[in-house]
Amino acid sequence: MKFVDYSKTVIDSGIWKKKQDMIRTTTIYSVYDRFKETGRFDAFKCDWKEGMPFKPHIFWDSDVAKWIESVAYLTKKKRDKNLETIVDKTVSLIEKNQSPDGYFNIYFTVVQPDKRFTYRSHHELYCAGHLIEAAVAYYSATGKRKFLDLMCRYVDYIEKRFVKEKDTAFTAPGHEEIELALVKLYECTGEKKYLDLSKHFVDIRGTENDIGRQLYDQSHIPVREQTTAEGHAVRAVYLYCAMADVALYTNDKELKDACVRLFSNIVNKRMYITGGIGSSSVGEAFTVDYDLPNLICYTETCASIGLALFAMRMLRLDNSSVYSDIIEKIIYNGFLSSVSLDGKSFFYENPCEIIPYLHYRDVSFADSNRRLYMPKTQRSEVFDCSCCPPNITRFISSIANLIYTADENTLYVHQFMQSKTELVIGGKNITVRQLTKYPEDGKVKIKVTGGNIRLAVRIPGWYEGNDYAAEKGYAYFDVADGETLDFNFRMKVKFVEARPEALFDCGRYAVARGPVIFCSESVDNGPDLRDIRLDCRSAFKYGKNEALGVPELSVKAYRRTVSAETPLYHEKSDRLTSFTARLIPYYAFANRGESEMLIWHLLK
Repeated sequence: MKFVDYSKTVIDSGIWKKKQDMIRTTTIYSVYDRFKETGRFDAFKCDWKEGMPFKPHIFWDSDVAKWIESVAYLTKKKRDKNLETIVDKTVSLIEKNQSPDGYFNIYFTVVQPDKRFTYRSHHELYCAGHLIEAAVAYYSATGKRKFLDLMCRYVDYIEKRFVKEKDTAFTAPGHEEIELALVKLYECTGEKKYLDLSKHFVDIRGTENDIGRQLYDQSHIPVREQTTAEGHAVRAVYLYCAMADVALYTNDKELKDACVRLFSNIVNKRMYITGGIGSSSVGEAFTVDYDLPNLICYTETCASIGLALFAMRMLRLDNSSVYSDIIEKIIYNGFLSSVSLDGKSFFYENPCEIIPYLHYRDVSFADSNRRLYMPKTQRSEVFDCSCCPPNITRFISSIANLIYTADENTLYVHQFMQSKTELVIGGKNITVRQLTKYPEDGKVKIKVTGGNIRLAVRIPGWYEGNDYAAEKGYAYFDVADGETLDFNFRMKVKFVEARPEALFDCGRYAVARGPVIFCSESVDNGPDLRDIRLDCRSAFKYGKNEALGVPELSVKAYRRTVSAETPLYHEKSDRLTSFTARLIPYYAFANRGESEMLIWHLLK
């Protein structure tokens, strides 16, 4: 099973066309400006001295690398001289400041040059991984080899130190990333030594030879023995991506089985309804099964991206809609919420409930570190740890990677986006056209020209119809040249409840239409959202929120009648005031100033 590269597909209408245009015209420059202002790009000059501003940080390489990778994806679609010039200048600085032995890292070159590969937690191999991914993408987009060759030199040095000489202070990285990047380098160059190095880092993790084993970075036990997702959520899913890659290329059933177990644990016991993961701010981490608090959830943007990438890799091991359904949940909810509608600001954490006044509850303490953690109520343009913004730009720019996979005879349709794709399958030059407004409605037309092929089309897990016979969630069709398949995945509004173990959601219900989770905001519905009761017997009206330019659901609802004289505690009353509640897609919240927000509602 192979990915159908994003470059084969043109998304020409719908929500993802708008988002890709936003990235190209606005977000890529906004992120660059913030990174330039904060010294991240100039840090590649490697001329910082003590006392100068903008001391390089241990993860600045990775921030810029992801931005470069985003530019590569945009460039492969349409060349942009200005963006390409910025990348080429940065690559020249890498070339100038790379050590003769191949080593490159901003922080350790100028801040602690005598401490290479000393601190497991200091992101050296994580930064190397993102630089590798950027180099592979830029070479693929432009054909320019300089960056790729520089990173190949760096990887050879890493192999020398970690595999041949074994003289480093740690044996596996504290923050996984290089493992999956090495697989991409292998796919790009065909050099098996890069796959072998990835496998080395995967295999040694959590073993007796792993120096510094801990739950936080998934090194508590060997990866093939792991059954639950533990520790820092981003590190975890990046590791699982690499495990799935290595399992695919080495036919490692034990590793594949571990991936299946870990994926199941995440999505069935440790994932929010939005597809967000990592419930705790302490360590940005998974905790225990069903611990999914909404008010204080963390759900870092990079974690949801990583889970989508893990799920996509699992599709190459087992074509089951278990994985593609989760990708859909993520991209229309817990990921898409991370960027503002204007493309200029971002959530690092993606809260699942907001009550603004609680942010001021611990007023007795001047030291904010002694306050209860609460996620931010508004997006920011840049963060001290700014991993998320360039991760968003690279993910949206290459989101067509999620639509298809293919083997020798079959094209698998995982996601529905209006698009045109040209590829070779079974030796034939095939064009596949999707016509759809998805997820606004569930109508999808898929037209094939250029030859007869077999299509496997995902039947969405939320769809209740029995129109299509499906195997592992996919309906199979032998499609003739010029034939069009018509689907109508009829969308109705549903109330969704959680298992009783997810105690923070007990007695409450989320609202879903197709793959999209809806929420309420006090800017539309007044204060005290937790007291609102949606009328479960009334029909929802589907329309458009003109202020935001997104879909809107409206339904009859009720709230309790109180007055200024009502005591804090009083006898139960059945007096309710009715009104029309308005709900918007979760991804669109927090775009109109600070407001309460709620996913899980009471019903009447």
